[in-house]
Amino acid sequence: MASHSKHRVYIPTNARSNQYLLAEIKTDNSFYQHFDSAKSCYDKLSQRFFALADAAGLHNVHMIANDKLPVVRYHNEAMHFQTAKQILFFYDPVVHEGQNLFTTADYQARKIRLLFLATGSELRAHAAQFHQQVMSVISQLKAELPQTDSQIKIRDHQHLSYDLFAHEKGHKESYGYKLRGLFPRYKARQCELPQQHSAISYVTLSLPMTRQLKQQFEATSSEHFAPLYLALEEQFLTATRNKKLDRLAMVANGLTPLVRNSQVDQSQHNAELQKISFDPDAPGQQFVAYWDNDNLVETAHFIIVAGKEDNTEFGYGHFMNRVEEALDGFAKSLGIDPQRTALTLRFHQHISYIA
Repeated sequence: MASHSKHRVYIPTNARSNQYLLAEIKTDNSFYQHFDSAKSCYDKLSQRFFALADAAGLHNVHMIANDKLPVVRYHNEAMHFQTAKQILFFYDPVVHEGQNLFTTADYQARKIRLLFLATGSELRAHAAQFHQQVMSVISQLKAELPQTDSQIKIRDHQHLSYDLFAHEKGHKESYGYKLRGLFPRYKARQCELPQQHSAISYVTLSLPMTRQLKQQFEATSSEHFAPLYLALEEQFLTATRNKKLDRLAMVANGLTPLVRNSQVDQSQHNAELQKISFDPDAPGQQFVAYWDNDNLVETAHFIIVAGKEDNTEFGYGHFMNRVEEALDGFAKSLGIDPQRTALTLRFHQHISYIA
């Protein structure tokens, strides 16, 4: 995609924007002793939570008390469904509202999670205001908890998602972004965040394992798919090396990738989630790959993490231009047809701190 400035990236105007805040309250037996039962705890807290959120003008909020991790994506239909480890939320911020309590019978959660989904048509423009509204609710609710010294972890997640090949499919309109970091962007809008916080920005690309790719690497019937995965690794590393992109991951083991700052979280996985940790401050290449020789997945995920040097006073525009050029070259090296394949690219910005 053409760039008219080193520090400005031009993203299709049909890109989809999402923002959500997650507040995590750690609970233990001493916390639950203040209630008749875990169910009573969840009922009372959720009623108060929903009332405070409604008064603050927040109309898509959920309380999760079954230790499942929320995953949020855009969709033109509102829906959610649960797996053993996750609750997946699909919604359109412009038209959808919601208010739900998620529990499991006779289960005492280790964490109570409060999920706030941003609504409206201009999410990035109003992101700081949304953050302030959420923190007002958290502050009021915290003051009413039985243990008012409880530490609450706040995670603010934002992403822009679009088809890398939108222009080739005929969508010519684009909008220029500088993509400033969350901390300076919020500060400019009088939303002060703690100096002690963790931030990370990164890009994910979802690559469908198409019939063409399988045939190209003779991965249609064999039970040994190492040649396919090794070829993807090699092409990905070559494309990113040319653009001086060093913090990389490939996840093709069927798990959902979660990217975290290694200064706070370490890499781990469970039956559904693959957590990958990077140090944005450390120089040199950081590359990890997760795939199984005998497992051909439907989608492979490729991750490029921004480093401290990529977060300039202008923002992440220059980083994103290099990312787009690298991923475009990666797709071409694989012979991907831009007219027939949608490659979903997501630019993520996360910031977290203790309230």
